[in-house]
Amino acid sequence: MTYRDVFAVTQFRTVLGSFALLLISESIKMLALSVLVYTSTGSTLLAALAYVAGFLPQVLGGTLLLAFADRWRPRRLMVGYDLVRMALAAVLALAVLPPVGAMLVVFVVGSFAPVAQAARTALTADLLHGDAYILGRSLFTVVSGAMQVVGAAVGGLLLTVTGPASALWLAAGGCAASALVVRFGLTDHPARRTGDRGAVRETWQVNGALLRDRGVRRLLLAQWLPGSLMVASEGVVVPYASSLAGVLLASAAGGMLLGDLLVARFLSPVRLTPWLALMLGAPLLVFALRPGVVAASIALAVAAAGFSYQLGLAQRFLDAVPARWRGQSLGLAGTGSMVVQGLAITGAGALAEILSPGVVIAVAGAASLLSTFTLWRTLSGPAGPVRLMATGPTGGSSAR
Repeated sequence: MTYRDVFAVTQFRTVLGSFALLLISESIKMLALSVLVYTSTGSTLLAALAYVAGFLPQVLGGTLLLAFADRWRPRRLMVGYDLVRMALAAVLALAVLPPVGAMLVVFVVGSFAPVAQAARTALTADLLHGDAYILGRSLFTVVSGAMQVVGAAVGGLLLTVTGPASALWLAAGGCAASALVVRFGLTDHPARRTGDRGAVRETWQVNGALLRDRGVRRLLLAQWLPGSLMVASEGVVVPYASSLAGVLLASAAGGMLLGDLLVARFLSPVRLTPWLALMLGAPLLVFALRPGVVAASIALAVAAAGFSYQLGLAQRFLDAVPARWRGQSLGLAGTGSMVVQGLAITGAGALAEILSPGVVIAVAGAASLLSTFTLWRTLSGPAGPVRLMATGPTGGSSAR
């Protein structure tokens, strides 16, 4: 399979295009909201909270609402979420809410983000299979990085030239465009299952069933730990490099995008999974010697390229979970990554209070290596696919 083969799937182009529009509009919206709150209150704390107000509640949505990702039709869910985001951006642009009220509304809407993203990821797995799915996953990573940069650049320009209100109206337009792309470019796929119990209860029950299964749990830990411990290093890049921190972070972003593209297209990510995972931690050990900006940038780029190890786990994880839980399973994997990364960054920041930033980055690398060695058998892959056998929330066997 090649990227050309993947792009030949019309509905995948629709899903990927709407994802790009979503990221641009969200980046612009959160940046503009932060500026709006700061100009209204003069509080740097509230401005910082405003910037992350749309991301923090995703943990809440991932633990309480993920059942909707399989209960609702994907097209209807994605269009509905885009329209709600459009309405939110318009309300923010009109400045009819006080700063705290605006942040609260953004928080509530952000709780549904994991549901929409889980539906999008599960639909991608329905549209692409085998090698095509791995290539598709790599494209989502590439688009994610690129569109966030574009969104930040466009948002920053608008904020400088016209102010936050115009930026928010542009974000609303991006949401509307995404809704139109999905509505008229995507077939109305059916829901994976129906539910006769509360979605919150079902989300807890299914998440519990997934986490209790040893094979699925180890696959989740393999997706969460090595990469998240590498990300912890980025939490102390600013104190390490000060004004040149942007160079190091840009190098890491570039390494991650390039790694996904090259590994997905030219290598065998399944066979190389554990070795790619080693790349996450090994280059970070050099920070114990406090390298200069050039050497540090190269080390971070190589380490971030190791994130391509997750491509080798993508298909195995799909094989391990029941098809009717696919959306929630992928949502749990994504939410777990966010939680573990947040905890890892927080831990690195706390450790930097007593150790130098370079040593903390090296410790993060060593921790990533340790988690990789601990999970080596899982990363290497079993002889056959792991399949979840459990009693589902609605009774009966839940195996696919």
